Amino acid sequence: MLKLFDRIQQNRNIRIALVLCAGAVAVVGAVYLYFHNPYSYPLPCIFYSVTGLYCPGCGAGRACYSILHLEFADAFCYNPLMTILLPLIGLYIMARVFDWMVTGGNHIDRKISVRLLAWILGITLLFGILRNIPVYPFTLLAPGGLAQIL
Repeated sequence: MLKLFDRIQQNRNIRIALVLCAGAVAVVGAVYLYFHNPYSYPLPCIFYSVTGLYCPGCGAGRACYSILHLEFADAFCYNPLMTILLPLIGLYIMARVFDWMVTGGNHIDRKISVRLLAWILGITLLFGILRNIPVYPFTLLAPGGLAQIL
């Protein structure tokens, strides 16, 4: 198994093929979500099913569906934090994949501030807590809550 990883690490063509395959899987997933209406057939959240509480990602499936249909206000209503962080996450993934594909290494993670990551984690946890407080204005953070005022 270690030899396989070494071979992948050393051969740029294999890395490019893996990235293209992963990209194809991502496109297939996006096409599926584009035609799979989560309003009719919702994607279940295990955390919500078990606890009855919204996790920081609840509403992300409907938000991604709305983004794919270029309905950004609807996406923001379902999960405002994810809608804001999604472009940053996408940029990170693209930079990281491109770096790995070209060099076979990881030169991106060293350039990201640990303080920034701690802030993002803290904001995500706070968002997860606040969206479960059953009092206005916190109810606006629940999936679809902002649709009341937008």
